[in-house]
Amino acid sequence: MKFSQAMMALAAATAMQFAASPAALATGKMKCDSGPQSTWKSRTDLESKLTKDGWKVKKSKVDGGCYEVYGVTPEGQNVEAYFHPVTMEKLLVSQRGKVIFKK
Repeated sequence: MKFSQAMMALAAATAMQFAASPAALATGKMKCDSGPQSTWKSRTDLESKLTKDGWKVKKSKVDGGCYEVYGVTPEGQNVEAYFHPVTMEKLLVSQRGKVIFKK
């Protein structure tokens, strides 16, 4: 019985740690304080910049006031990345739920 309680406690602690980890941000929960959309650069501008920088953009969309991009980095990594829509600054890059870059 004690073993089962210990395992349950460990599982609960692990789940809480995962829920609070930065990897949780890579699931569409990134938020940008980006102001009105009239001040944003276009997604086309961001995609062009990324392409010039060696990225292969598969898809982009607005999520949480940020631009969310699915693509391949110049290093060949398939990633999900978030960019600020006004500055086009890279904020977060994740691969399969693991954060590989965070500003």
